[in-house]
Amino acid sequence: MFFPEGALRVHVYGKPVDMRKSYDGLYALTRRTIGQDPLSGALFMFINRRGSQVKVLCWDRSGFSIRGKRLERDRFVSDWSTMRSTDLDWMQLKVMLEGIIESRRKLRYSVSINARKAP
Repeated sequence: MFFPEGALRVHVYGKPVDMRKSYDGLYALTRRTIGQDPLSGALFMFINRRGSQVKVLCWDRSGFSIRGKRLERDRFVSDWSTMRSTDLDWMQLKVMLEGIIESRRKLRYSVSINARKAP
């Protein structure tokens, strides 16, 4: 799938979603609840209740595809009361999926190096 990154919009749904939904369920959610056209070429991002899993629905002129990511530690959303539906650009989505938390400006996970002392 190829697309111009600068023109790509990402719509983030601000409520938890059942991750058992697939193409048709996410299409209906996009059309009815978000009020957007899933065939517009934009990406639509959905997050589960625990905040540890995300699915992104996209249309690429030949069909739908779903990309997903599940975190083993930490969360995409830590408090649903502060979460709102919003729009992101491509770079913000990539930063979020790579594990960088914008408010804390650090990685979601820590890298530790186990150094052994020489005897």
